[in-house]
Amino acid sequence: MPGEKVEAIVLGALQDRRIKVWRVAALFAATGALALSGCASGGGGGSSEGGQKSSTASAPAEKVDAIANTVPEAIKSSGNLVIGVNIPYAPNEFKDPDGKIVGFDVDLMNAVAGTLGLKPEYREADFAKIIPSIQGGTFNVGMSSFTDSKEREQSVDFVTYFSAGTLWAQPADGNIDPDNACGKKVAVQATTVQETDELPARSKKCTDAGKPPINIIPFDSQDAATNAVVLGQADAMSADSPVTLYAIKQTNGKLKQAGETFDSAPYGWPVAKGSPLAQSLLQALQHLIDTGKYKEIAANWGLEEGMIDKPVINGAVS
Repeated sequence: MPGEKVEAIVLGALQDRRIKVWRVAALFAATGALALSGCASGGGGGSSEGGQKSSTASAPAEKVDAIANTVPEAIKSSGNLVIGVNIPYAPNEFKDPDGKIVGFDVDLMNAVAGTLGLKPEYREADFAKIIPSIQGGTFNVGMSSFTDSKEREQSVDFVTYFSAGTLWAQPADGNIDPDNACGKKVAVQATTVQETDELPARSKKCTDAGKPPINIIPFDSQDAATNAVVLGQADAMSADSPVTLYAIKQTNGKLKQAGETFDSAPYGWPVAKGSPLAQSLLQALQHLIDTGKYKEIAANWGLEEGMIDKPVINGAVS
């Protein structure tokens, strides 16, 4: 972003999604709680109790020459699409028991890369470093459940591919109303929009009305936040809707939805500002939507609710 320091970009990146810190293994080992970590998790058909599926069973997408020819020459000649990713954030991006990066986002990006005639090359990075690395040319594109926001659009361009909101979960016998959670303990992943924006705003409404504040309990990972609710250490959790729906499914009846999805916004793939790669990605995704491949991938992860009909470049709503 002209005239701004990298520190400002990093702070902007922290306003939504998550910096992953691998400190939850001890919690799982000590408590014997249901392990939901990305290294041992997935969703839907093909998964066993407490386990997760690793990828779609469908054949990879075939190259479409007319779309592949729109790829910038430097990327086309390399044959690789270099993708910055931060994990775990199941079911979108995480690792299977063999250490392979998998998930809804991964299956979709693999199909997009195939349509473009490119080999996807995933490189792990801290979430806050992905956008600066795209600006610096280290990555061609980011893929980590980025919410497309107007602030981020000042630094990079986004190709929208999914619609996600915020959704709460609670114990199976719970009766939590997100609009009336004053005095309740709510687990959340640190640095997410739920911790920085949603829950503080809800808590302020409580105190303004003379009621006790919401006890916001941040965790280094979403896995730990989910387990806190399963273990009875929190009354509810708040997270991105696909993550919450997936957590509910993986806990095998221990959690249920609390309220409905709200504040929906588009997920997007960030690319360098002004890069023609954005148009290539958009055309490839539209092709997958038109052929039904996109729906097939979303359905395989149980995420049909967030599907979109038409991707756009820079579709932020706020």
